[in-house]
Amino acid sequence: MDSWLLVLAAATAGSVLSLAGGVFLLVTHKAGDKLQKLAVPFAAGALLAAAFLDLLPEAIHEGGEEVLTVTLVGLLCFFVLERGLNWFHHHHEEDQEHSHTRRNVWLIVIGDTIHNFLDGLAIGAAFLISPATGIIATVAIAAHEIPQEIGDFALMLSKGMKGRRVLAVNLVSALVTIIGAVLVYGSGDNLPVPESSLLALTAGFFIYIAATDIIPSIQAQQKRRLANLQTAILIIGVLFVGVTAELAHSFLPHDEPAASHQDR
Repeated sequence: MDSWLLVLAAATAGSVLSLAGGVFLLVTHKAGDKLQKLAVPFAAGALLAAAFLDLLPEAIHEGGEEVLTVTLVGLLCFFVLERGLNWFHHHHEEDQEHSHTRRNVWLIVIGDTIHNFLDGLAIGAAFLISPATGIIATVAIAAHEIPQEIGDFALMLSKGMKGRRVLAVNLVSALVTIIGAVLVYGSGDNLPVPESSLLALTAGFFIYIAATDIIPSIQAQQKRRLANLQTAILIIGVLFVGVTAELAHSFLPHDEPAASHQDR
């Protein structure tokens, strides 16, 4: 398969698949909250597994242990961005109710679009290392975006926006992921920063979202049975991405980059 087609297919699948939860909410008009409570811990496990089992090892392999400093810088940068721009979505139920009253719907759309662009940059950077790493990053991103989109759809519907418009707005926002992936992947050797640093930043992005946004929502769960179920699902997310990583690297070897210099 042509390397560019693989990147475009993965970025498109990741962006469109992220809308699955929202579409389910539109079709059923219910069960969105229950689905989100199950999807959120899976996303946390997927993000952590992708960061620690694939992205960081690949970054260290390519750039040495000093890339860990880049990961730390990335964590701090995402913290500052969240404090200043509120780019990321909180899954805390007590926070959501207040945020719904103080945040404009279109500001959330803009934040989502920026977030999706960052997702695309992460996918493009991962594919520059290898097809396997790119696929693993795409899986982790899609897993995180599904519960996020459920919340977005629910919020927009609660504000009176029609279902078709909600779907159209989120679809356009999600497709920005493709633009980000194409920009990074197309830059290739002309990137202003090493690929290993981009992977380290992506790992920091994943760890930050999982550790500060998603996992606290599981810890805050009052119902013990549900909390235990969410914990089990988080572990399943880790195992799923771990197995996916093993299979991806088996079928798509590390030394077979997604694009040769001729392709670029």
